[in-house]
Amino acid sequence: MINSNHGTDYESLPLDRKGQAEAFDAIGDRYDEAFPHKEGQVAAGEWLIGSLGEGARVLDLGCGTGVPTARQMADAGFEVVGVDLSGGMVELASSYVPGATFHQLDIADLRPDGPRDLGRFDAVSAFFSLLMLPRAEIPLALRTVRHLLAPGGLFVLSMVEADVDDFAIPFLGNTIRVSGYLREDLHRVVEEAGFEIVEETSYTYAPAVTDVPPEEQVFLCCRRCD
Repeated sequence: MINSNHGTDYESLPLDRKGQAEAFDAIGDRYDEAFPHKEGQVAAGEWLIGSLGEGARVLDLGCGTGVPTARQMADAGFEVVGVDLSGGMVELASSYVPGATFHQLDIADLRPDGPRDLGRFDAVSAFFSLLMLPRAEIPLALRTVRHLLAPGGLFVLSMVEADVDDFAIPFLGNTIRVSGYLREDLHRVVEEAGFEIVEETSYTYAPAVTDVPPEEQVFLCCRRCD
């Protein structure tokens, strides 16, 4: 059973990002080479596109290289803002998706009363970005997403199904720390943060590299409860 850390806030947690951004700075374009097939991510993006009105404002949290999500949203005519902890990823995304705006920021920077305010959004995507946080922070990140959304706003996210917390793994020649939940626990954490899960899909995915094992990817399409 998980602990969803009700009552915990950012001020009471040490934010340890050591090595996380540096790993993705070093990985760069190799990330997309290692994960060439992103059907689940594209499908969740299509759900957003079909659910949003013309000119919607979309935030891509943990945007990586901007491919495919920021590009997909920009091509649909939306106002797209991307955020990533890795300066190298922000640089790549800016070159790949020139029609979007990108910032090197931590999701904690966007919390209510945090140091950065990017305004409110009609939708937020977080594909495999929350898994880079320890479990103690994930409910805070989800509440931050809710804060960033306009009433009735949409949220799509993906996680790898795994019962791990801040667990170090080798990843494309680097080491990163990841967290995950079993499916039922992920549902609980998302719903307790104030979201209704509208659709769910999952994919068994084998990356195109040998040092990253096959994984079960879970995609949730959600709506902010008001």
